[in-house]
Amino acid sequence: MTRLLLGQLAPVPASTEANIARIAAALAASPSDLAIFPELFLSGYRVGDRFHHLALRRGDRSWERLTALAQEHGTSLVVGSPVQSEERKGELRNVALLFRPDGTVASQVKRYLPTFGPFEEGVPFTPSDVSHPLPWGRHSIGLAICYDAFFPEIFRTLALAGADLLVVISASPVTSYSLFSKLLPARAIENGLPVAYVNRVGVEDGMVFGGGSGAWDARGEPLLLEERPLAGLGPEERLFRAEVDLTEASRWRPFRPVLRDVATRPGPGEVASPSDGD
Repeated sequence: MTRLLLGQLAPVPASTEANIARIAAALAASPSDLAIFPELFLSGYRVGDRFHHLALRRGDRSWERLTALAQEHGTSLVVGSPVQSEERKGELRNVALLFRPDGTVASQVKRYLPTFGPFEEGVPFTPSDVSHPLPWGRHSIGLAICYDAFFPEIFRTLALAGADLLVVISASPVTSYSLFSKLLPARAIENGLPVAYVNRVGVEDGMVFGGGSGAWDARGEPLLLEERPLAGLGPEERLFRAEVDLTEASRWRPFRPVLRDVATRPGPGEVASPSDGD
């Protein structure tokens, strides 16, 4: 069984150092194989043009501190942060970073940036057009960020490419709680993969964040969450532990072979051969 740690916490806005300290405390409080923290946790969500100052760069002090924490605790760490683009100077990405115990780091850039209602992510950030499973020991992880959960093709792409676990990090307001509680079990069921979801809590600049973190098995059934103690937790903050069986998908999929049927069906614009049937 794989031990997950879900850090449903509220970041300190514009204080990367304080937020890394909270991650360190959580890792020390509950050993795990994979520790997950929310979208833009290192910076805060409603920090405006401070994103440029707060963005991580590969090899900077914060990057190295997180790398060291993963190594020190023997834990892989997923956390959200603004990151400076390595391809185009001055461009920012909303990124889920995966720090591994062997010192390597992988990442997934957010695919869809909400620019409606109170959301203005299209202003500071540049999206990505691709998703790939990230190697993780003998397994691989598919990462997605918040609004990406509304686009099932992302998760289907990750599943067909061999992901063993889908992880979604989020900074979603309380008004979206009921939507995510329906979407995430569906992403598990339609791909025959376990899903872990970590959403932040707290209030920033009038936006109330909704929590609702959880994990589901490959059949969409909720996994048992064990609450772990952590000093200094604020209202609605929780540190959860869950265990997930990453081999379950191979046993479950023959009974609901959605991926098999998708993979063998002609794609858009393709014509089935006579052997494909009527």
